[in-house]
Amino acid sequence: MELFHDIYIGFSTALLPSNLIYCFFGVLAGTLVGVLPGIGSPTVLALLLPVTFHIPREGALIMTVGIYYGSQYGGSTTSILVNIPGEATSIVTCLDGHQMARKGRAGSALGISAFGSFIGGTISVIGLMLIGPVVAKFALRFGPPELFALAFLATVLLVLFAKGSKLKSFISALLGCFAGTIGLDYVSGIPRFNLGTASLMKGMELVPVAIGLFGMAEVLINLEQKLAERDIFTAVIRGLLPTRKDWKESILPISRGTIIGFLLGLLPGAGAIMASLSSYIVEKRLSRHPERFGTGAIAGVAGPETANNAATGGAMVPLLSLGLPTNAVTALLLGAMLIHGIHPGPFLMKEHPETFWGVITSMYIGNIFLLILNLPLIGIWVKILKVPYRILLPLIVLFCLLGAYSAGNDPYDVLIMVVFGAIGYLMRKTGLEIVPFIFAMIIGPLMENGFRLALLSSRGSFTIFFNHNISAVLIGLGLTIILISIFQKWRSKKKGYDR
Repeated sequence: MELFHDIYIGFSTALLPSNLIYCFFGVLAGTLVGVLPGIGSPTVLALLLPVTFHIPREGALIMTVGIYYGSQYGGSTTSILVNIPGEATSIVTCLDGHQMARKGRAGSALGISAFGSFIGGTISVIGLMLIGPVVAKFALRFGPPELFALAFLATVLLVLFAKGSKLKSFISALLGCFAGTIGLDYVSGIPRFNLGTASLMKGMELVPVAIGLFGMAEVLINLEQKLAERDIFTAVIRGLLPTRKDWKESILPISRGTIIGFLLGLLPGAGAIMASLSSYIVEKRLSRHPERFGTGAIAGVAGPETANNAATGGAMVPLLSLGLPTNAVTALLLGAMLIHGIHPGPFLMKEHPETFWGVITSMYIGNIFLLILNLPLIGIWVKILKVPYRILLPLIVLFCLLGAYSAGNDPYDVLIMVVFGAIGYLMRKTGLEIVPFIFAMIIGPLMENGFRLALLSSRGSFTIFFNHNISAVLIGLGLTIILISIFQKWRSKKKGYDR
């Protein structure tokens, strides 16, 4: 009965006319972001964070979350029609989706993608509703030692699931931790690394840093590429509703994709990209005709597209229940919540039930909006793809400058944005990932404060971390993962030498 009461509170918030408008705008903007290759939801979220300052708290969070899961829908359109993934999570969809389009089955691919995304996204929200409160109640037992241990384990998992080099991800996380220490020390009140400037006394705000790392760096990267207009696939799109045969071939991939996406969404660093790739691999291995994959198998579209949307619901569980982001987008969502005075974690459900349940139930409504929007507007999205980048890039720069300044009406934030734009560009060129940096910049102070407060309460004894069962288990898991990773690295090198 308590759960039904909480759901009632959520829908009472989400169904307010103003929040419905914010939800609609969020999913529409997210779909547009997914359609436009090279921009990405982290960039747009970073640009729109200043806009949320002037929006009521619940409406701002509903809109930003809508951009997150809405972008997963839009990415499939370009993957299928143009063979260009609008989002990194839709890369796998290109393999079979575009081949279906070339064979005159673009409608079936787009239709099953939309319905699979709706099913995966909706079921993952149900999982979020059931698991989120349980995780939040468990987290009420967390003190400084447990908070440090949890942040430590999350950082280890983030580095472990990095797309590239583990060493480079670790270096990126260290740089993010350093960036998080700039400003007044939380425990002693002493300024650190502020270069003697008053503007850095408060630390570096997330908004200009994120805009620089994502927005400006994206512009600099794109300036190196030839901005020629892309060859748009112009086949006639018909038959958007999947046939009975399409459903027969897709129902099991959609079911498996939902489970895979939700579970991998829970893990730091894994997220929608790994979910879609894992779903594709599973479907190919379980298929009776694996040779069809890559030539237009509908299961190769249904599974990954369902998985990347289900991962968004999974990623919201640690964010809302524990205050831990699992990827770049949820890190920015965490920043948006902190800006609005909301501290995600075990107390969020009790202190702000209308926010916690309002955001969750809005995801139901947003998924319905997306299903209604995506199929009729496919023709418009294809036309938007023809907008040349020489027009888009100056607009992105303008939004970056306006967004950084309006974050705090401080010209110093614009300088920070420009500096981190250059840093983001160098990070991409050298293979350093931005996600561990953003994650560590937010989670680093939490880990440091938990560590120091725990030592203060134990008078400098490190045994406090192992006297508490939860912190001992979490630290033990983190250390075990590190040792296993080192052992695997050593073993692979030894095999290489033996050969």
